[in-house]
Amino acid sequence: MEIQLLPLPISLLTLCSLSCSAIFSVASSPSLAKPNCPSHCGSIEIPFPFGIGPGCYQDNSTFDRGFQILCDSSTNPPKPFLKLPNNTRPEVLEISLKGTLRINSPIFFSDCPNKLNNRQSPNLPNLLLYTPFRVSEENKFTSVSCGRIASLTFPEREGQIMAVCLSICDEYSPVLVNNTCNGINCCQTSIPFSTFGVLNTSFGPLINGSGSETSACKYAFLVDPEWFTSHSTNTSAIAEMDYVPIVLEWWLMFGGIDNSTSTQDNMNRNCKSWRGPCFCSKGYQGNPYLLGGCQDINECEDPKLPNICGSAVCSNIDGTFECYTYNPQPQSLQPIKLAIIVLCSVLGLVFVIIGVWCLHKVLKKRKNIKRKQKFYTQNGGLLLEKLLSSGEINVEMIKLFDAKELEKATDQFNADRILGEGGQGTVYKGMLTDGRIVAVKKSKIADKGEVCQFINEIFILSQINHRNVVKLLGCCLESEVPLLVYEFLPNGTLSQYIRSRDEDFPLTWEIRLRVGTEVAGALSYLHSSASMPIYHRDIKSSNILLDEKHRAKVADFGTSRSVSIDQTHLTMTHVNGTFGYLDPEYFQSSQFTDKSDVYSFGVVLAELLTGQKPVSVTRSEEGRQEGRSLATYFIVSMEENFLFDILDAEVMKGGKKEEIMAVANLAKRCLNMKGKKRPTMKEIAVELEGILMSSKSSDVERITEIQYLQTKIVKAWGVVSTSTGSHLNSGSPLDVQPLLSFNSH
Repeated sequence: MEIQLLPLPISLLTLCSLSCSAIFSVASSPSLAKPNCPSHCGSIEIPFPFGIGPGCYQDNSTFDRGFQILCDSSTNPPKPFLKLPNNTRPEVLEISLKGTLRINSPIFFSDCPNKLNNRQSPNLPNLLLYTPFRVSEENKFTSVSCGRIASLTFPEREGQIMAVCLSICDEYSPVLVNNTCNGINCCQTSIPFSTFGVLNTSFGPLINGSGSETSACKYAFLVDPEWFTSHSTNTSAIAEMDYVPIVLEWWLMFGGIDNSTSTQDNMNRNCKSWRGPCFCSKGYQGNPYLLGGCQDINECEDPKLPNICGSAVCSNIDGTFECYTYNPQPQSLQPIKLAIIVLCSVLGLVFVIIGVWCLHKVLKKRKNIKRKQKFYTQNGGLLLEKLLSSGEINVEMIKLFDAKELEKATDQFNADRILGEGGQGTVYKGMLTDGRIVAVKKSKIADKGEVCQFINEIFILSQINHRNVVKLLGCCLESEVPLLVYEFLPNGTLSQYIRSRDEDFPLTWEIRLRVGTEVAGALSYLHSSASMPIYHRDIKSSNILLDEKHRAKVADFGTSRSVSIDQTHLTMTHVNGTFGYLDPEYFQSSQFTDKSDVYSFGVVLAELLTGQKPVSVTRSEEGRQEGRSLATYFIVSMEENFLFDILDAEVMKGGKKEEIMAVANLAKRCLNMKGKKRPTMKEIAVELEGILMSSKSSDVERITEIQYLQTKIVKAWGVVSTSTGSHLNSGSPLDVQPLLSFNSH
């Protein structure tokens, strides 16, 4: 049964297929409609010979019927429909002056729920009705009906079959492959020729199928192949649609519709045959079906043809253009014009230079920021942030310095500012902008291990507040290697002071005893009084600094470690320390205890007593069995009773024998090979404090005795002066010299 259908509204998918460029070109392109006639219906352009309303479309011959467009303004946007002689009203999707027309064509359904079955394509009038339209052979017959033969027939030619399509069923394969039917679950074929009239679609019986599959939804349709492949269409989306686009061909009989006698107008267009489309000639554009509709193209101003003549001058002429070279005769410039040109050129050059300079500064600044961020991460900035946020580091005690500030403070790390060099880095003297003198420690190589030591030293020192521990002022993370900023101590290290032999400021016994006591107090604080016990792990005379009053301050906490209160030792995978100060027990077991710091301090006491280096080649060359180590040399000297032979001259000069022996015995106990037999740093500090107080009290008693004797001499001198007057003998029986040269020994 054949059913004549009126076209339904265009689907959303079809609307999406319209080109945006066609919408925006309305304002800029010349109208292709007949003068004083509507040029658009909604977003669809209506070019003549099509038209909306009386006198706006071609309908002046029997052969050219059917160009009337009905514009339905009840929808938003309005939609155009083609009025055919047999009252069919297909929706128009696009009109091209190249002789094609796109309309909506219904989909034929069978056994599909909620779908009207047995529909037919738009009924195009046959040749006897002189229609200007026919179905283009560009369209493809498509069927989604696996296991069934779908047929497209032409009833007006006694049911002639136009196309047949069969697809194979395979539930595991996709219906579409690259938006194309490949014969599995879906098939697609061409129609052999363009046609008029009604085209029917029918489905044959199931091939080798069961009865249960006969009720599956089947549908077939003619479709514009360009639309089908360019809109990512899938069969599920098509099954929800009622219409798909198809392509019609149209023409005007005898190639034109006007009776123009203008030879020029006929030259501007070209009609191919008595029943074919017309085109504007080369160099013209517009609508060839309108009188004077083909207008000249100005190639010199066409944006599609940039720089068409190169360096030559372009001149537009009717239908084409010409390029020619113009060489005007040079004329002398007036002085004012020349001055203006020169001034503008100079100003332009200045602006360019300023722009380049500003761009350079911006890029340099951005590069420096990225560079600083890289160094910040590389130098342990993220780890430091984590410690700061967790509260493990005292934020108030640590300041983050800028790299430029420290470079300026140290005169670009000038070699003349070097205070000392060690295994971990170089220390420079610097002055901050507020006038403070500081010591800046610059690491040698920023490898992972040294970065860990760098952060560790910040962590340790942020927890310590002791007068005999060097104060950390801050750090810098944005430089190539990490920098630490300490308080400046002007008198260098204890190692330098011991071996300087400075006659103006000699290292007296009192200073040695006080320095030892201060260092012992600092270590006792680290071991016993800090919030968490801290092992220094690198006690040596070069890590003990002296301030302006020669007070000792312990420094260099890079290898230090904090331990829990109930922890007795640290087990290290690598033995760290300085040869000569290293605890033999730690060296053998790799277990560092608080007694390991005690051993290193014992070596420092031996240095203070003897003034000798912890390791000396000279001792080995002298053939001594104790070898190079000061610790061994010191213990053997005490055991063989020649301790006073190796003591420093200043110690012998200023120290009492019992005091010297007390300190020496303490050093010997510190250097015991077994850690358990060594005293704790707290015991050492108490013992040294007692020796120091005893020494001071003895000095006070001696000073009091001297003052008493001097008073008696003055009184005696006064008596003699009274009795003898100016006749006093030069050889007085009272000799005060022995009192002034009191021997402290």
